[in-house]
Amino acid sequence: MNDFDVPEGIDVLRVFCGPDGRHGNPLGVVRDGRGYPGDDTRQALARKLGFSETVFVDDPERGVVDIRTPGLRLPFAGHPLVGAAWLLDLEILEMPVGDVMARQDGEFTWITARPEWAPPRTLEQYDSVADVDALTGPPPGEGWLYAWAWEDEAAGRVRARAFPRRHGEGIDEDEATGAAAMLLSARLGRALNITQGRGSQILTAPAPDGMVEIGGRVLLVVAS
Repeated sequence: MNDFDVPEGIDVLRVFCGPDGRHGNPLGVVRDGRGYPGDDTRQALARKLGFSETVFVDDPERGVVDIRTPGLRLPFAGHPLVGAAWLLDLEILEMPVGDVMARQDGEFTWITARPEWAPPRTLEQYDSVADVDALTGPPPGEGWLYAWAWEDEAAGRVRARAFPRRHGEGIDEDEATGAAAMLLSARLGRALNITQGRGSQILTAPAPDGMVEIGGRVLLVVAS
């Protein structure tokens, strides 16, 4: 169902769009999570939609949301929270790992989170942008891989691609990945301007107390 043929009550967003409004990572948002009670029901819908993540909104006022991949539940993820914050106009999202702060700044929506909240990622630096672009699919190996290279180190510009390598989910490459961008920004200790996938843009910036901000553009593709 990646052609966005979705049931009623589900919005589809593109998160971390490029400057031209294209690309970004598709996100399904179930505005009323009560319609999908229980793990099995939610996981079945996430598999049916086939997006890298789907968000179930359990309390739109308090910002309580539940994030699912086609195969599992996530306590934290970047692009779903940026998308939910934008769609619901939230300043706080209450997650199992802790409160995630959100803000709007012109065309960008930002969230602030702790790097240790992100699921484990292998951040592998390549020698050049050309080497990253030359990847034809997930490199051999196990575990979630973020392949990146400097496009302009002085300016903090990065080229990246992301490969979940989660068996059985049907997602070979993730178009735009906020959690991995946050981890890379924390490791390098600096703000980054990341071009990921086919042309998505993710911005990061160090924040107080070891936290990191992740920002990007969000567009509504299908309204429920």
